[in-house]
Amino acid sequence: MRLSEVLNYVPDTSTRQVENFLGSRVLRPGTHRNVRVGTAIRNRHCQECSDTRTFASKSELSCLVTGEKALSIDTLMTCTVCKGEGVVAWFLVRSINDLFSPSPKVFVERFTEYRRASTGITTLDSDPLDDLLMRARAAHGSGLGAGSIIYLRKAFEIITTETAKAVDIDLKTAKGRSKPFQKLLQEVHDAVPLIPEEFASGGYTLFRELSGIIHGDTDEATALKKFAPCYALVLGIIEKARNRQVFEDAIIELGWTHNESGLAVVRA
Repeated sequence: MRLSEVLNYVPDTSTRQVENFLGSRVLRPGTHRNVRVGTAIRNRHCQECSDTRTFASKSELSCLVTGEKALSIDTLMTCTVCKGEGVVAWFLVRSINDLFSPSPKVFVERFTEYRRASTGITTLDSDPLDDLLMRARAAHGSGLGAGSIIYLRKAFEIITTETAKAVDIDLKTAKGRSKPFQKLLQEVHDAVPLIPEEFASGGYTLFRELSGIIHGDTDEATALKKFAPCYALVLGIIEKARNRQVFEDAIIELGWTHNESGLAVVRA
């Protein structure tokens, strides 16, 4: 049996044996892979067709390892008739044996589906901040301490990278390698005064805290307890970065510019 068939049985959460789909090499929590496990299919009401239709995924699904025996699967599922409406399906999958064995035994622990304003597929490389925060809350609600923190760290990485792009900060070093996160975070803070001080001075401390939890420096019970304050900090950083963009867009729309002190002034 392929993993997609297990996904198709939802809401049935029975354990089923599937073909190995991640390989035999153990992947650390936080590792992302696109996996070919067959097409996931679900019957649901299509708003555009005004009838019950079959919704199908692509053959390649987005997979994020969230723990030693847990992973997150997400995919866009589209109506096979009108090809228009799309819903994002998210599955939290757990294995009762070795996830990287030739035949892992898995079950779907949690399932969520929701529409998005755009039918573009949700992946960890697009603009998934709201999705990542939702998954963090869902993982925490399922008792996954390190798993919930993985989503917070990814969201923190993305908002930092996107802010860097917005102010034309190079993500690579002179030798073409990815910049160390601490250096990138400091450069973002230096270039964008509107980003709060904690985004830089305390930002890397937060990143180290998140990474330590993910890599097993704390037990699951402690990780669950740390989720709420970590979530609050990451959410605060995201909201302040987004507010900065709202302010910048408003200044542009009003036809204002900035003087040498960085203050918005009316153009002459």
